Amino acid sequence: MNEQAKPLDTSRELASLRRQIDRLQTRAAIEELCSAYGRACDERDLKRLVHLFTPEGTFKSKDGARSTSGRRAINDMYKGRFRVLGPTYHWTHNLIVTFDDKNEDVAYGQILGHAECFKNGKAMLSGSRYDDIFHRNDGVWLFYERAISHLYYMPVEEYAEGLGSRLRMRVDGEPGPADFPEKLPTWTTWEDYNV
Repeated sequence: MNEQAKPLDTSRELASLRRQIDRLQTRAAIEELCSAYGRACDERDLKRLVHLFTPEGTFKSKDGARSTSGRRAINDMYKGRFRVLGPTYHWTHNLIVTFDDKNEDVAYGQILGHAECFKNGKAMLSGSRYDDIFHRNDGVWLFYERAISHLYYMPVEEYAEGLGSRLRMRVDGEPGPADFPEKLPTWTTWEDYNV
């Protein structure tokens, strides 16, 4: 039996391996970026916080109440937020990263988290999602767009009763509906699904 061995396509295999390594490194860098965001908020480190965003980066809320673009505007927005906040503690969990197959310097993510804070004289709790677009600038991953939405945001003493309510946004003024999950298509159609 004289079978001719197929030559290895090492260039394709090396390219695939490089891409896999880059994606693992990217995932780790983005996880650190998200943790650095929470830490910078908690430490009121504005210099670090605004430089976690690209120069043209945007921070917005999914409910449309906030949309700020550019580092100077993001700096000013956080100064206003910090003026009404006492100590805060941000927790990040459950990062999902997807990659842009057409541009290796773009990635998308969603991270779940919660925060403990003292706002306007009250201890508060919030459960949040951040939907992010990340850009790699000169080898460094930064936020290009960060959009926050809330499962709840309420005073600690209202949490036990409030979590079961549709009106879980209890920050300023009258209680209002939360951003999710009730607004998600799957939340209203899950009973229709059959395997």
